[in-house]
Amino acid sequence: MQLLDNPNNLLLELYNTAVDSVHPSRCVPPFLPPPPAGRTIVIGAGKGAAAMAHAVEENWRSDCEGVVVTRYGHSVGCQSIRVIEAGHPVPDDVGQTAACEIIELVTGLNKDDLVLCLISGGGSALLSLPAPGVNLADKQHINQQLLKSGANISEMNTVRKHLSAIKGGQLALRCVPAQVATLIISDVPGDDPATVASGPTVPDHTTQQQALAILDRYNIDIGNHIVAHLSDSRNETPKPGDPRFERVSNTVIASARQSLHAAASFCDQHGIKPVVLGDDIEGEASEVAIEHAARATRLLQHSGTRPCMILSGGETTVTVRGTGRGGRNVEYLLSLSIALGTQHNIFALACDTDGIDGTEDNAGAMMTPETLGRARALDLDPAAYLQNNDAYGFFSALDDLVVTGPTRTNVNDFRAIFVP
Repeated sequence: MQLLDNPNNLLLELYNTAVDSVHPSRCVPPFLPPPPAGRTIVIGAGKGAAAMAHAVEENWRSDCEGVVVTRYGHSVGCQSIRVIEAGHPVPDDVGQTAACEIIELVTGLNKDDLVLCLISGGGSALLSLPAPGVNLADKQHINQQLLKSGANISEMNTVRKHLSAIKGGQLALRCVPAQVATLIISDVPGDDPATVASGPTVPDHTTQQQALAILDRYNIDIGNHIVAHLSDSRNETPKPGDPRFERVSNTVIASARQSLHAAASFCDQHGIKPVVLGDDIEGEASEVAIEHAARATRLLQHSGTRPCMILSGGETTVTVRGTGRGGRNVEYLLSLSIALGTQHNIFALACDTDGIDGTEDNAGAMMTPETLGRARALDLDPAAYLQNNDAYGFFSALDDLVVTGPTRTNVNDFRAIFVP
């Protein structure tokens, strides 16, 4: 009963359990293919790419070599696989150089060779190779606008694929005739391999016209040369059914579903009823929080269902209108606090499983029944902080941020609401 008596520790241990269940050291080894007759080339991109590469080295039964790119601060020491750190969420020239190095590495392989491709969330920004006629500055400018627009991850990656020379299945084509086995840690709702890191080895079911429509929908400022590029059918990405993908496999080896299942099992073991709302929740973070607050309030009124834990994953969005610091998880939690008010006995945690909420140094934050009262005592106006998109500042002032450092995996948002 000790954990139940300390809800904050309970929520932190629950989060750690969820993250540990999808760490590369657990999920990579069972899915490794047999060594080929020829060379093994390891490539990859994402926040978990370095840890995935390390797991390969620890479990591979033959020689291998390669290059993976991960976010700054997310590296893991590898021996035969080179790890490059680059910019995220906005691509930088280091990521572009890494993409060129990967292309060079897979060029000229033969049918006896294997390309083991390690993909995790964040790879879209980290593996950046602009299409001909598009430059890195274009991609940076468009990416920055999309991040603030409220566009969801599928929409953003549809645009990214069509401005790239490597995404949307184009990396796989560079590897022909070698076998390509891609292992994917999914950070996207629905776990579509074509969306994770913009699907560099997956045939693309989206189109240039869809990309143009998304840019128009969110009023993204683009130059005429971008319109021209997206209007030229010769620049379209390869599609499902293309015979060049005959020797390409794409396997999702970890997802938000697994992390929520681990969290639900943890709850069962501690006598807490898990209520799983889903692993693919999308929408404006503040609006999702209002819905979840209503659910928690209903459960609070029925003693027969308690203690219970409301669990959810997915990827919410934030339409940035203010000038504050924040991320979608702390934005969600601040909105949840406001929606619940002061008359409740509810605790909550909202964190990103990669350990980084947005671009800040925290994974997320925690909320208690005393959150709003403590805020008032410090003369903090929760509504004003929410309006300014400054949830980081709000929870920092309360010393309620959750700071874990990089976890080196990524299955996106993890939210838990504890109703004792």
